[in-house]
Amino acid sequence: MQTKLRSDAFLQQAMDTCGDAVYRLALCRLNSRADAEDVYQEVFLRLLRDDTDFRDTEHLKAWLLRVTLSRCADLRRSAWFKRTAPMEAAADTAAPEPENSSELWQAVHALPDDQRIAVWLHYVEGYRTEEIAEMVGCRPATVRTRLHRARKQLKLDLEGSYDEEQLERTEGHQGSAGAEGAHAGSSS
Repeated sequence: MQTKLRSDAFLQQAMDTCGDAVYRLALCRLNSRADAEDVYQEVFLRLLRDDTDFRDTEHLKAWLLRVTLSRCADLRRSAWFKRTAPMEAAADTAAPEPENSSELWQAVHALPDDQRIAVWLHYVEGYRTEEIAEMVGCRPATVRTRLHRARKQLKLDLEGSYDEEQLERTEGHQGSAGAEGAHAGSSS
């Protein structure tokens, strides 16, 4: 029994328009470049074999992101995934933090999976809470709660690091000013 495959042109167009979103979502969910690349390939192989008639590019993108989330969940549940550590974890212990990773995205990366995915789909991909709820299989109110909790946690995390930086700067500035004042007072 031969399954009819989609055309190469359709697949290439889908990869060009939605490929980055699929990869970024998989990377956000799995925290591993190698696993994200595997999921990316599996998602587009599934698209190649699938016969869904897509209304427009947004329908296609939503379908691809839903399949990506599903495949990521399957991979995270697998025994193989539970017994292995991502290669990036070993590399990160030896390598310094990349210069271009911002504090905000480091804080987003530290959020629980459900909150991180809601933040990613809402703020990066631009989906409404109703669309996210449909993709992840929950109610819109649950998505809004996850976004609220994520924003609250990010605010605490980022304000905490900001307060620490300000304190270090203030202490450093006061220490040098105090030394100058003491030095100036002794020369009189």
